[in-house]
Amino acid sequence: MADQKRDFYEVLGVNKNASDDELKHAYRKLAKKYHPDANPDNKKEAEAKFKEVNEAYETLSDPQKRKMYDQFGPDGPQGFGGAGGPFGGQGGYYSYSTSGFDGFDMGDLGDIFSSFFGGGMSGRSSRNNQGPTKGADLRYDLEISFEEAFLGVEKEISINRDEVCGTCHGNGAKPGSSIETCPICHGTGQIKQVQTTILGQMQTTRTCTNCHGEGKIVKEPCETCRGKGTVRKTVKIKVKIPAGIDENQPVVLRKQGMPGTKGGPEGDLYVVVHIKKHSIYTRNDFNVLCDVPITFTQATLGAELEIPMVDGSKEIFKIPEGTQTGTRFRIRGKGFKALNRNYQGDFIFTVEIQTPKKLTKEQRDLLMQLAKTMNEQPPIKKRGIFG
Repeated sequence: MADQKRDFYEVLGVNKNASDDELKHAYRKLAKKYHPDANPDNKKEAEAKFKEVNEAYETLSDPQKRKMYDQFGPDGPQGFGGAGGPFGGQGGYYSYSTSGFDGFDMGDLGDIFSSFFGGGMSGRSSRNNQGPTKGADLRYDLEISFEEAFLGVEKEISINRDEVCGTCHGNGAKPGSSIETCPICHGTGQIKQVQTTILGQMQTTRTCTNCHGEGKIVKEPCETCRGKGTVRKTVKIKVKIPAGIDENQPVVLRKQGMPGTKGGPEGDLYVVVHIKKHSIYTRNDFNVLCDVPITFTQATLGAELEIPMVDGSKEIFKIPEGTQTGTRFRIRGKGFKALNRNYQGDFIFTVEIQTPKKLTKEQRDLLMQLAKTMNEQPPIKKRGIFG
């Protein structure tokens, strides 16, 4: 029978309501205490303790795994713990071996070691900030009319953004002056140090304070951009809004954002579209909706209606006699176009019978005669109003 695992909260010495910070604090303390390199006289037992602490922290620091653990315990809902299980060995935790850390995500533990020794860990957690970097993306909110969204439109917008300085061409130095390689970091922008700790030798990396991570020293800054390499400008850009665009959909203009650094590409500009409300039309998916008023006689006798379309054209549509108020009719293929595919919605209109508020004597007499011929009375339902 397999050994019963200790409660993970007990392993870390915290209660079940412990916060993330409390978990991390407890783990730091125990990881330092039980690390095999810190226990050369009792390495095997320390290694087991260290592995147990790692497994407990890996589980409880993950919100989903912690919720599952609190509900089902270390073996999971179907008893699938152990190797490959949600909390067992090889399930994502990190274990110590004589060659280092196996199967282990350096992200969290790297942060913990950083707090111990004042620097980052070498390897995957180290980042080289000397390469080209893409510029930041920008956003612009554009309001257009309902008709412009339906038909498409080209707009000219003005944005404020940084642009490469035309005087120094982005290097930040005064024309004719020299740019020197930083003598402290030798152009890398980073300073590496090796420290001897209880865990062995640890290499830490920090940003060079002499060149601020740039790797170069500008002796005479450019007078136009003051050494930044960029200047702030207001630029005008034309943007084509495609027919059929919907509320909050963006139009992406590549390389119209902020300039990149160290030869990196420009960022992108996201033009987010907002559509003004229309007094007549509304939109539902790709369909255009509209209410059309008709007269009592048109509803009774049937009629040919002239329906105004969003694009300004007219459509003749025949409604049948006896049409009731609230009846919906559909004109195919007269709605919004779908972006990037061959489809167009419909134009759907709902008729509303308008009752005249004032009648001439002649009109009133005619309606009275009509009422007599039809022997009018309120419609009778099979069940009373109280059912």
